Amino acid sequence: MKFAMILAAGEGRRMRPLTDKMPKPLIQVAGKTLLERHIEGLVSAGFTDLVINASYLSDQVVAFCGDGQQWGCRIHLSLEETPLETAGGIRKALALLKEESFAVVNGDVFTDYPLARLTEVELGDDVAHLVMVPNPEHHPSGDFAVSDARVVTSESDKATFSGLSVMSHRLFDGLKHDFAPLRPLFDRAIVSGQVSGELWSGVWSDVGTPQRLSELECRLSSNAR
Repeated sequence: MKFAMILAAGEGRRMRPLTDKMPKPLIQVAGKTLLERHIEGLVSAGFTDLVINASYLSDQVVAFCGDGQQWGCRIHLSLEETPLETAGGIRKALALLKEESFAVVNGDVFTDYPLARLTEVELGDDVAHLVMVPNPEHHPSGDFAVSDARVVTSESDKATFSGLSVMSHRLFDGLKHDFAPLRPLFDRAIVSGQVSGELWSGVWSDVGTPQRLSELECRLSSNAR
């Protein structure tokens, strides 16, 4: 697997005022933008072609990314006139993702998950593989449960979707609307028994609000001492 997509098109409304004049993936954590951290991590993991979607303040994302040469990869940009949500944005970019399976990384997460593990995922008949994490304080109810390396429907023992995954083009079969979230596609595939998963207990943060950004910066600063 050599292709990966970074989702970077959201408006980052919950991050205002930090995102009034800057797209959320260009916010810095410990002196480096989230987007650059993802690019470097994916390239180090062996991905050679990165697709990055952009909409809100997209000119800044385009200028930052260039063609990817400075990171030793090829960057392909998928521009959205208005944000198409997660599933809609990925479907629009499918023509640029020239492998049946590809990794997907949310542009607003911070993690030490070893991204090289995603290159080893073989979906087979599955349409997705999700990396799950223990529920953070801001999302105590979780999203899905993981049992025997399968993502399953359950009302107990739920974990939170980390924003890291491997997906197949087949996940998007039958998607009828340009604007569409991923959750309904995941729900459908989970019910059909077509989603594998793993639980990651390392460093992970959804950098979704200024408060969570500040907390992450403090935690990283304390760990560096």
